[in-house]
Amino acid sequence: MREIVEALEEKRALARLGGGQNRIDAQHKRGKLTARERIDVLFDPDSFEEWDMFVEHRCIDFGMEKTQIPGDGVVTGYGTVNGRPVFVFSQDFTVFGGSLSEAHAEKIAKIMDTAMKIGAPVVGLNDSGGARIQEGVASLAGYATVFARNVDASGVIPQISVIMGPCAGGAVYSPALTDFIFMVKEESHMYVTGPDVVRTVTHEEIDHEGLGGASAHTVKSGVADLAFENDVEAMLYVRRLLNFLPSSNKVPPPVRPNFDSIERVEMSLDTLIPENPNAPYDMKELIVKVVDEELFFEIKPDYAGNIITGFGRMNGQTVGIVANQPMVLAGCLDIDASVKAARFVRFCDCFNIPIITFVDVPGFLPGVNQEHGGIIRHGAKLLFAYTEATVPKVTVITRKSYGGAYDVMGSKHMRADVNFAWPTAEIAVMGPKGAVEIIFRSELGDADKIAERTEAYKGKFANPFAAGRRGFIDDVIHPHSTRRRICKALTMLRNKSVVLPQRKHPNPPL
Repeated sequence: MREIVEALEEKRALARLGGGQNRIDAQHKRGKLTARERIDVLFDPDSFEEWDMFVEHRCIDFGMEKTQIPGDGVVTGYGTVNGRPVFVFSQDFTVFGGSLSEAHAEKIAKIMDTAMKIGAPVVGLNDSGGARIQEGVASLAGYATVFARNVDASGVIPQISVIMGPCAGGAVYSPALTDFIFMVKEESHMYVTGPDVVRTVTHEEIDHEGLGGASAHTVKSGVADLAFENDVEAMLYVRRLLNFLPSSNKVPPPVRPNFDSIERVEMSLDTLIPENPNAPYDMKELIVKVVDEELFFEIKPDYAGNIITGFGRMNGQTVGIVANQPMVLAGCLDIDASVKAARFVRFCDCFNIPIITFVDVPGFLPGVNQEHGGIIRHGAKLLFAYTEATVPKVTVITRKSYGGAYDVMGSKHMRADVNFAWPTAEIAVMGPKGAVEIIFRSELGDADKIAERTEAYKGKFANPFAAGRRGFIDDVIHPHSTRRRICKALTMLRNKSVVLPQRKHPNPPL
């Protein structure tokens, strides 16, 4: 028996060594952790249970039968993050460059199937050279197997991808199907075709970082949500994000004890809005002052900065926050902002997370590029997402809420449950100056008359009371009481239930 146990431990030690000490040292030299070291940082101490440690590939072509490494380039299993179960697959670049084989894919599919059965999030740590060429179509079938699991799990369990090395070709589509994508600066790259292919086909000169690095995808493309300095920071932020999320769509988000009273007032909010209606202010100041303990986890902070998305807590309960940012493009909605917010709203709705919307929007961004780029279709995505969402929805209009953008940003007509406005709110088809110049076009030559008309329009429409008279605003509130009013509204909405029309699925304007 002792010999058997010793043989088992030898096999385990061999599997834990991955591609060997030399390749582990090379990984460390690049400033990267190994697959198992990343798992150790992600999970609670001593909680990780590994599966399929002894799986090996089945390829006999190109001399592959001579190289068999236990685990076949991916570490899979489950553990706990702050006491809650989470499944993980961590690709091991020291083994065949982390390339995906048929067996490799089967390991990933197994933990995803189990995660869906029990209702637990899946975290994918991607560090792979792509499909294992020696296996040909079998490796492509493996990718498709993983893609199918990503689709099945969408809206059922949270899926988080962390790109910690190369991710090219078909490999990028599994992360793209997940809910959140994190990257590590300078070490991680994502692209469908690499710089060499781009150079050959389009004659464009670009390097790996410029084509698919962290800055390219967190700032320009919006493919990734956040980028971090190193592997450890990325893992710690995954832990933070998981703390906000429910384990599946069948359970409510976690409620965390806190020391922040729902009765707390923020008198500074009474002076947040500048006297000049065209002057910007930082909407993030409002957000951090109303959420529990000023803790706000922003999603896509460097992309489409004219809208803010992220998670916070109100009275211990996770909430999703969507807010116009007057500091960027005056808070206008454009193509990028609409798509960013729509996807976030739909995620929150999938996982029972109430949505808080802070509105200061002068309208949709005008321009030929926006129109030709499809702002009509992309703007409709946000409208669709808000209307479709059945979770509790609370909207606060702080200043401008003009035109179609008023409708789109969580208005009562898009089935928001509770709509508040600050006394500084202006709810109208457009700003007073533009409205007067259209209505009283014949008087444009008389500056005094136009000024008089503008003031009259402001008095009648550039305030929250016209909307309040029609019941489109439930109450006009003091800015300093915003936190208390939102918390009370969420408590009232806790048992909200909506019955939707029967259908296979809706057809949003993708």
